[in-house]
Amino acid sequence: MARLTADDIRGTYAMFPTPATPDASDPTATNTVDLAETRRAVDALIRAGISGLMTNGTLGEGATLTWEEHQAFVRAVLDSAAGRVPVFVGATTLNTRDSIAKGRALQAMGASGLFLGRPMWCENDDDTLVGFYRDVATALPEMPIVVYDNPEAFKGKISARAYAGLAEIPQVIASKYIGVGPAYVADVAATRGRIRLLPRDGEWYYAWRWTPDLALGCWSPSCCMGPEPVMALQRAIEANDGARAEAITQAMRQTQRSFQPRGDFHLFSRYNIPLEKLRVDAAGYMQAGPCRPPYHHLPEEYAQGARQAGQAWAKLREQYRDER
Repeated sequence: MARLTADDIRGTYAMFPTPATPDASDPTATNTVDLAETRRAVDALIRAGISGLMTNGTLGEGATLTWEEHQAFVRAVLDSAAGRVPVFVGATTLNTRDSIAKGRALQAMGASGLFLGRPMWCENDDDTLVGFYRDVATALPEMPIVVYDNPEAFKGKISARAYAGLAEIPQVIASKYIGVGPAYVADVAATRGRIRLLPRDGEWYYAWRWTPDLALGCWSPSCCMGPEPVMALQRAIEANDGARAEAITQAMRQTQRSFQPRGDFHLFSRYNIPLEKLRVDAAGYMQAGPCRPPYHHLPEEYAQGARQAGQAWAKLREQYRDER
């Protein structure tokens, strides 16, 4: 199979959690991946029409799985996906050599590509950031890379200058993009069509309005609460139906009103993992299960808001469940 390019990255990419066994919050627990639920949920999402999967980012608890658990999880995902959609697997570590070693192992397991964040112990300047991805790409020349960006986790946004440098690396074909705003158009221009910038599902409509020929896909944690609303949004965008796409976007965003504590993204990022997993569980489409330590503590006030958001999404699904 030819190596994937930016042109191949379109549609909805589910940001997949790593389903956990009931004892996963116990620091002495081992083998905490619910492999049966992993296989079931992957198959259900693919049958529902998602375009691909991204695993082992923040929601996917890439930082708290043991390497043995990570490998078992990836094998279950790839086995269930069975080549039907691309699967980009998280390989983020604290340094270049470990990311290369992990990437090489994931390539041998059959991953379609890497979902790769930069090392975050120290903040990266543009040259350090681009140099990191260039070094990984040089070591793994046949492995496509989706850049994993999270301004809170990685201590800052990727600049347009850095995107221009990343666009010179053929293996870098897409980037998870957060915060569609005035900088978005400049960032798209910097990529020169070589990198697909993927907005979050709730921002896809706005990115599409600005760059209709290039905003051809999104990343979506919401899919794991039930993909029907996001699939409806994708169909509306593909049909060039702006009014319907905007209406679906507003309905999706309405379900999240209680989700982000105090409307503060920095505060949300402190509790990102438990908030997301509680929201998924409350929606009832899949069982994400408890969080792995140390990120399993959450104030009850915030937990209740996440549950309300998941329940609101479950109701929204009913409006689109019978659409195809």
